[in-house]
Amino acid sequence: MAIRKLTAASELSAQQFRYYDFFMAATCVIIVCSNIIGAAKVATIAGFTFGAGVLFFPLSYVLGDVLTEVYGYSRARRVIWAGFAAAAFAAAMAAFITAMPPADNWNQNLGGIDTQTAFALNFGQVPRIIFASMLAIWCGEMANAFVMAKMKVWSQGKALYQRTIGSTVVGQGVDTLLFYPLAFGGIWSTELLVTVMVSNYILKVLWEVMLTPVTYIIVGKLKQAEGVDVYDKETRFTPFSIRR
Repeated sequence: MAIRKLTAASELSAQQFRYYDFFMAATCVIIVCSNIIGAAKVATIAGFTFGAGVLFFPLSYVLGDVLTEVYGYSRARRVIWAGFAAAAFAAAMAAFITAMPPADNWNQNLGGIDTQTAFALNFGQVPRIIFASMLAIWCGEMANAFVMAKMKVWSQGKALYQRTIGSTVVGQGVDTLLFYPLAFGGIWSTELLVTVMVSNYILKVLWEVMLTPVTYIIVGKLKQAEGVDVYDKETRFTPFSIRR
């Protein structure tokens, strides 16, 4: 299929895409799972301390790069809002269900800890962590998409690796600087806070570098399948919109 370069908002809004919805769903799943499962745990492997969610959350930035590169900033922004809404609903649902009084025949003792307490430890995240995670995800993903789209226009579509790595350096930097101080400042020691922030940031950027060949393959095949290559020359770069 021939690939058309799209720059006009009218052309882009009228375009029908075959795989866009699948990438939106995948991004939402990764954001929700990272927010609920991996946000608060700190792991140590071979003496290297890092936030456990870092092993999976960067995949949302890889998908964000693919979405922005192929479909443009406005469609990537729409996905970010969808992921934000999905994570907010998941957090609210977890908090509501955790707060519900447990049935006596369900709340059994599990070797020194009851079922309700164990459930709360897994899903009952404190509002501070939820707020910090939601704000960091939204700001970081928006920054990532903005830098990616702008660099594509500036470079005239050349050197994809510079855009994917450059946008991740900025986006993950914003995410890291917001999340950990807001979520754990005054709770973790300053040493642990700085250690986790630095190690997580390095790991996130390294993940992007390592996955660059995969990003190239996905972007190339997706552009060919969709028959478009979007340049955000006429895009209104406000994050406060869900318009396509």
